[in-house]
Amino acid sequence: MAKSLYQQCAQIEVKGAVRDQLQRAALSIDLNLVEGAAKPTARNQRKFYFIALGSFREVEAILDLLDSKTEKQLADKLGSSLVCLIRSRGPG
Repeated sequence: MAKSLYQQCAQIEVKGAVRDQLQRAALSIDLNLVEGAAKPTARNQRKFYFIALGSFREVEAILDLLDSKTEKQLADKLGSSLVCLIRSRGPG
């Protein structure tokens, strides 16, 4: 889902700093999920999953500002999955 969201965000026509921030935040979701999955302990995994969640919130805010409903559906699913993933790694 993170990869699909990144690809969809790359197709959004917006210029300048907003485009740059959207692409960096969308990429950060995917990269932090991968890095977290490679960590040996649940605590270390949670750290990176929380970073991914923060980047997700940035993407979500930009999509809201752009009133981008198509990507928002996928983003909602991804957000729910991120929260479940974090919870599965223990108490915070």
